[in-house]
Amino acid sequence: MADRILMVDTSLLIDYFRKTDKSKTKLVQLSLQFEQLAISSVTEFEVYSGATAAQLVFWNELLSEILVFPFDSKAAHTAVSNQLPLDTLNRKHVDNIPSLTLLNT
Repeated sequence: MADRILMVDTSLLIDYFRKTDKSKTKLVQLSLQFEQLAISSVTEFEVYSGATAAQLVFWNELLSEILVFPFDSKAAHTAVSNQLPLDTLNRKHVDNIPSLTLLNT
């Protein structure tokens, strides 16, 4: 049975955006393992602030399927405060955060 919710950070969304074969991205793999993917509102802001007008349709479609949690200083802190595991492609940025559960993949 799939786990319930996984918090992901911007790195996984950008990786999905950049890759031609979306089916081989970590974001797609995780979406098959978890009932719901989530991001913090900071991640949502990062994505939209870097998007061009032409990219907005892509991001609107993708983010409509992702749960957005209210502001916290970082995605990792949002994951901790909501007791969610986090996955990132930048583990070195979050290795020192106490109480953070990282997905072991």
